[in-house]
Amino acid sequence: MAEKVLILGAASQISHYLIPDLLVQTDAQLTLFARNGQKRLSEYQTKAKIVDGDWTKSAELLGALDGQNIVYLATVPNAQTAQIIVDAMKKADVKRLIVAGGLGILDEVAGKFGEWNARMIGDYTAIKKASFILCDKDLDVTFLRMSWLYDQDNNTKYEIVPEGEPYKGTQVTRQAVAQLITDIVKKPSLYSQQNIGVVEPNTEWDKPSFY
Repeated sequence: MAEKVLILGAASQISHYLIPDLLVQTDAQLTLFARNGQKRLSEYQTKAKIVDGDWTKSAELLGALDGQNIVYLATVPNAQTAQIIVDAMKKADVKRLIVAGGLGILDEVAGKFGEWNARMIGDYTAIKKASFILCDKDLDVTFLRMSWLYDQDNNTKYEIVPEGEPYKGTQVTRQAVAQLITDIVKKPSLYSQQNIGVVEPNTEWDKPSFY
Protein backbone atom coordinates (compact mmCIF):
# COMPACT_ATOMS: atom_id res chain seq x y z
CA MET A 1 0.00 0.00 0.00
CA ALA A 2 1.32 3.44 -0.91
CA GLU A 3 2.58 5.54 1.98
CA LYS A 4 0.87 8.85 2.55
CA VAL A 5 3.58 11.40 3.31
CA LEU A 6 3.07 14.91 4.68
CA ILE A 7 5.99 17.28 4.07
CA LEU A 8 5.96 20.17 6.56
CA GLY A 9 8.11 22.89 5.04
CA ALA A 10 7.72 21.67 1.48
CA ALA A 11 9.34 24.79 0.01
CA SER A 12 12.56 24.27 1.99
CA GLN A 13 15.96 23.56 0.45
CA ILE A 14 16.06 19.82 1.24
CA SER A 15 12.44 19.42 0.13
CA HIS A 16 13.51 20.85 -3.25
CA TYR A 17 15.42 17.58 -3.78
CA LEU A 18 13.21 15.32 -1.68
CA ILE A 19 9.93 15.88 -3.54
CA PRO A 20 11.32 14.79 -6.96
CA ASP A 21 13.10 11.82 -5.33
CA LEU A 22 9.87 10.63 -3.74
CA LEU A 23 7.92 11.10 -6.97
CA VAL A 24 10.47 9.13 -9.01
CA GLN A 25 11.56 6.43 -6.52
CA THR A 26 8.31 5.69 -4.65
CA ASP A 27 4.56 5.54 -5.20
CA ALA A 28 3.96 7.64 -2.07
CA GLN A 29 1.01 10.03 -2.06
CA LEU A 30 2.44 13.43 -1.14
CA THR A 31 0.86 16.33 0.72
CA LEU A 32 3.01 19.45 0.48
CA PHE A 33 2.45 21.92 3.34
CA ALA A 34 3.98 25.39 3.14
CA ARG A 35 3.18 29.06 3.50
CA ASN A 36 1.93 30.25 0.09
CA GLY A 37 2.35 26.66 -1.05
CA GLN A 38 0.01 26.95 -4.03
CA LYS A 39 2.23 29.65 -5.49
CA ARG A 40 5.66 28.38 -4.42
CA LEU A 41 5.02 24.74 -5.30
CA SER A 42 2.78 25.19 -8.35
CA GLU A 43 4.98 22.85 -10.46
CA TYR A 44 3.65 19.91 -8.40
CA GLN A 45 -0.06 20.71 -8.70
CA THR A 46 -0.81 17.63 -10.78
CA LYS A 47 1.49 15.32 -8.80
CA ALA A 48 0.74 16.11 -5.14
CA LYS A 49 -1.79 17.72 -2.85
CA ILE A 50 -0.63 21.24 -1.94
CA VAL A 51 -1.77 22.88 1.29
CA ASP A 52 -1.22 26.54 2.10
CA GLY A 53 -0.54 26.29 5.81
CA ASP A 54 1.10 27.64 8.93
CA TRP A 55 2.49 24.99 11.25
CA THR A 56 2.08 27.25 14.28
CA LYS A 57 -1.70 26.76 13.90
CA SER A 58 -2.97 23.48 15.29
CA ALA A 59 -6.20 23.43 13.25
CA GLU A 60 -4.30 23.78 9.95
CA LEU A 61 -1.91 21.00 10.94
CA LEU A 62 -4.74 18.68 11.97
CA GLY A 63 -6.44 19.13 8.62
CA ALA A 64 -3.23 18.24 6.76
CA LEU A 65 -2.43 15.28 9.07
CA ASP A 66 -5.69 13.49 8.40
CA GLY A 67 -4.98 10.07 6.90
CA GLN A 68 -1.18 10.46 6.75
CA ASN A 69 1.32 7.68 7.56
CA ILE A 70 4.60 9.60 7.64
CA VAL A 71 5.46 13.22 8.44
CA TYR A 72 8.70 14.89 7.36
CA LEU A 73 9.54 18.10 9.23
CA ALA A 74 11.99 20.23 7.23
CA THR A 75 13.54 22.10 10.17
CA VAL A 76 13.50 22.33 13.95
CA PRO A 77 11.16 25.21 14.89
CA ASN A 78 11.03 26.92 18.27
CA ALA A 79 9.93 24.91 21.32
CA GLN A 80 6.36 26.22 21.31
CA THR A 81 5.82 25.25 17.66
CA ALA A 82 7.55 21.89 18.20
CA GLN A 83 5.00 21.13 20.93
CA ILE A 84 2.11 22.16 18.64
CA ILE A 85 3.37 19.72 15.97
CA VAL A 86 3.80 16.85 18.45
CA ASP A 87 0.37 17.44 20.00
CA ALA A 88 -1.29 17.62 16.57
CA MET A 89 0.33 14.35 15.48
CA LYS A 90 -0.88 12.61 18.64
CA LYS A 91 -4.38 14.00 18.20
CA ALA A 92 -4.44 12.84 14.56
CA ASP A 93 -2.95 9.46 15.58
CA VAL A 94 -0.01 9.79 13.18
CA LYS A 95 3.13 8.29 14.72
CA ARG A 96 5.96 8.28 12.16
CA LEU A 97 8.02 11.48 12.13
CA ILE A 98 11.29 12.28 10.36
CA VAL A 99 12.97 15.50 11.54
CA ALA A 100 15.72 17.38 9.69
CA GLY A 101 17.68 18.56 12.71
CA GLY A 102 21.21 19.63 13.44
CA LEU A 103 24.37 18.26 14.98
CA GLY A 104 25.54 19.10 18.49
CA ILE A 105 22.27 18.71 20.41
CA LEU A 106 23.74 15.73 22.29
CA ASP A 107 27.09 17.49 22.85
CA GLU A 108 28.50 14.76 20.62
CA VAL A 109 30.82 16.85 18.41
CA ALA A 110 34.38 16.68 19.75
CA GLY A 111 37.81 17.98 18.82
CA LYS A 112 38.62 20.93 16.56
CA PHE A 113 35.44 20.45 14.52
CA GLY A 114 33.41 20.51 17.73
CA GLU A 115 35.04 23.80 18.76
CA TRP A 116 34.44 25.31 15.31
CA ASN A 117 30.83 24.10 15.25
CA ALA A 118 30.10 25.53 18.70
CA ARG A 119 31.56 28.89 17.67
CA MET A 120 29.48 28.98 14.49
CA ILE A 121 26.17 27.96 16.07
CA GLY A 122 26.48 29.79 19.39
CA ASP A 123 23.96 29.14 22.12
CA TYR A 124 22.36 25.72 21.58
CA THR A 125 19.81 25.99 24.40
CA ALA A 126 16.69 26.80 22.38
CA ILE A 127 17.59 24.32 19.59
CA LYS A 128 18.16 21.53 22.13
CA LYS A 129 14.88 22.20 23.90
CA ALA A 130 12.84 22.10 20.69
CA SER A 131 14.72 19.03 19.40
CA PHE A 132 14.04 17.06 22.57
CA ILE A 133 10.32 17.98 22.42
CA LEU A 134 10.16 16.57 18.87
CA CYS A 135 11.81 13.31 20.01
CA ASP A 136 8.62 12.42 21.88
CA LYS A 137 8.56 8.87 23.28
CA ASP A 138 4.96 8.35 22.15
CA LEU A 139 5.87 9.01 18.51
CA ASP A 140 8.05 6.93 16.18
CA VAL A 141 10.74 9.51 15.44
CA THR A 142 13.88 9.46 13.33
CA PHE A 143 15.80 12.60 14.25
CA LEU A 144 18.50 13.49 11.73
CA ARG A 145 21.50 15.26 13.25
CA MET A 146 22.73 16.53 9.90
CA SER A 147 26.24 17.84 9.46
CA TRP A 148 26.88 21.11 7.62
CA LEU A 149 24.81 21.18 4.46
CA TYR A 150 25.75 22.04 0.89
CA ASP A 151 24.51 21.25 -2.62
CA GLN A 152 26.29 18.98 -5.10
CA ASP A 153 24.46 17.30 -7.95
CA ASN A 154 24.70 13.49 -8.06
CA ASN A 155 26.39 13.31 -4.65
CA THR A 156 23.98 11.24 -2.56
CA LYS A 157 26.57 9.55 -0.36
CA TYR A 158 25.67 9.46 3.32
CA GLU A 159 26.91 7.66 6.41
CA ILE A 160 24.97 7.19 9.65
CA VAL A 161 26.57 7.95 13.03
CA PRO A 162 24.53 6.13 15.71
CA GLU A 163 23.55 7.89 18.92
CA GLY A 164 26.27 7.55 21.55
CA GLU A 165 29.10 7.51 19.02
CA PRO A 166 31.39 10.54 18.48
CA TYR A 167 30.37 12.71 15.55
CA LYS A 168 32.88 12.33 12.76
CA GLY A 169 31.86 14.06 9.52
CA THR A 170 31.90 17.79 8.84
CA GLN A 171 29.51 18.04 5.88
CA VAL A 172 26.78 16.31 3.85
CA THR A 173 24.85 17.28 0.72
CA ARG A 174 21.15 18.14 0.76
CA GLN A 175 20.84 15.63 -2.08
CA ALA A 176 22.19 12.89 0.20
CA VAL A 177 19.80 13.84 3.02
CA ALA A 178 16.90 13.74 0.55
CA GLN A 179 17.99 10.25 -0.51
CA LEU A 180 18.13 9.10 3.11
CA ILE A 181 14.60 10.37 3.77
CA THR A 182 13.44 8.66 0.56
CA ASP A 183 15.05 5.42 1.76
CA ILE A 184 13.12 5.71 5.04
CA VAL A 185 9.85 6.31 3.18
CA LYS A 186 10.55 3.17 1.13
CA LYS A 187 11.11 1.22 4.36
CA PRO A 188 9.50 3.11 7.30
CA SER A 189 11.08 0.82 9.92
CA LEU A 190 14.53 2.08 8.88
CA TYR A 191 16.15 4.02 11.77
CA SER A 192 12.86 3.83 13.67
CA GLN A 193 13.02 5.59 17.04
CA GLN A 194 16.63 6.60 16.48
CA ASN A 195 18.54 9.86 16.81
CA ILE A 196 21.19 9.58 14.10
CA GLY A 197 24.06 11.63 12.80
CA VAL A 198 24.09 12.07 9.01
CA VAL A 199 27.46 12.78 7.39
CA GLU A 200 29.27 12.43 4.09
CA PRO A 201 31.84 9.62 4.29
CA ASN A 202 35.50 10.60 4.59
CA THR A 203 34.93 14.20 5.67
CA GLU A 204 36.57 14.01 9.09
CA TRP A 205 38.16 17.44 9.00
CA ASP A 206 38.50 20.47 11.30
CA LYS A 207 35.63 22.19 9.47
CA PRO A 208 33.59 21.76 6.27
CA SER A 209 35.43 22.11 2.97
CA PHE A 210 33.32 25.09 1.91
CA TYR A 211 34.33 27.27 4.89
